[in-house]
Amino acid sequence: MKRLTNKRILLGITGSVAAYKGADLVRRLRDAGAEVQVVMTRGGAEFITPLTLQALSGRPVFLHHLDTETEAAMGHISLARRADLVLIAPASADFLARLAQGRADDLLATLCLASAGPLAVAPAMNRQMWSQPATQDNLQRLRQRGVHVFGPGSGGQACGETGPGRMLEPQEIVALSAALFDTGLLQGRRVLIDAGPTHEDIDAVRYLSNRSSGKMGFALAEAAVEAGAAVTLVSGPVALPTPERVTRIDVRAAEQMHAAVLDRAQEQDIFIAAAAVSDYRAAQPLPGKAKKQARLTLELVRNPDILRDVTALPRHPFTVGFAAETENVEDYARAKLRDKALDMIVANEVGRGDRGFESDDNELLVLWEGGRKRLPLGPKGRLARELITLIAERYGAEEDTAQDTGPAAGQ
Repeated sequence: MKRLTNKRILLGITGSVAAYKGADLVRRLRDAGAEVQVVMTRGGAEFITPLTLQALSGRPVFLHHLDTETEAAMGHISLARRADLVLIAPASADFLARLAQGRADDLLATLCLASAGPLAVAPAMNRQMWSQPATQDNLQRLRQRGVHVFGPGSGGQACGETGPGRMLEPQEIVALSAALFDTGLLQGRRVLIDAGPTHEDIDAVRYLSNRSSGKMGFALAEAAVEAGAAVTLVSGPVALPTPERVTRIDVRAAEQMHAAVLDRAQEQDIFIAAAAVSDYRAAQPLPGKAKKQARLTLELVRNPDILRDVTALPRHPFTVGFAAETENVEDYARAKLRDKALDMIVANEVGRGDRGFESDDNELLVLWEGGRKRLPLGPKGRLARELITLIAERYGAEEDTAQDTGPAAGQ
């Protein structure tokens, strides 16, 4: 099982003799499914060559804070924004001290400050350096800020001494990195997600559709599985692999998606409607292939409304809708939230080349009755995990409210 599939890991290598383990760590991270981008300090590059790590990662290795090629597009911000995890292994005593101080005096330290995602460090140093109060104070400060500390281990060291301070072995670091994404927030819950476009036949070869790629819905399915849910994914026609541990049901047209969702919705705890379902279909698809004409009149009829029909069920799941808009995004989304009796709605602006349909990135505005939260522009995989966390919180809050106001409340 590739537990790090589709995860973008920024691997920082600092000036420690344990940097030689970086080659094995890169290989094992990639074997686990991760995309690895290596960034080194000058000290790290003294212990292992960037060329070695570039060959193993399949990507250029970055060392310098000011690189004329990458900085033209604010490269250090881009690198940080796209990382699902920043992992510093080995993390030297010097780097931990600079990190605790919030310094940005080289590229790797700057990336740590610029990243909004999780940060983990795997310390590696002499046992005496490890036990120094200054080092322990720095680590305590980092832990208080939410930095994950992997290890260190104990044993023989390059200096000939024995004790704590050895960097954990690469396979241990990979396992701990993967565990950061397995949150358990939806453990035991059943989640139904629809994703992708639908194709509505005009004739035997043409159809009505939209630009949805399905990437957001598939990322949500993967994130929900990592959160511990049993996930069923109803997918329109997309060219995406099925996430691990997900039950996938393929459909083509809106009516098929409607039937697949409604057949299963009452058994679910949460329904996330991420699909871009065609609003209309041809009233009478033409037989065969229609020949070119000066004018072709096509009568369209409305497709069934999946969201409205789910929330109308006697026992309906916690329902999350999506609203793709080109203007007045929040106003239209709030109207849809009320009109379709949704628990939450996720709004995004489409029609822009850097986000939304067909892009790997997006920016989301999440709304619910009495609340809102903006998820800034970033990779859809990371946004999916943030959104699943928010859904789990709101679902849990509504569950608690329902229990408090149930028949036994106040007895």
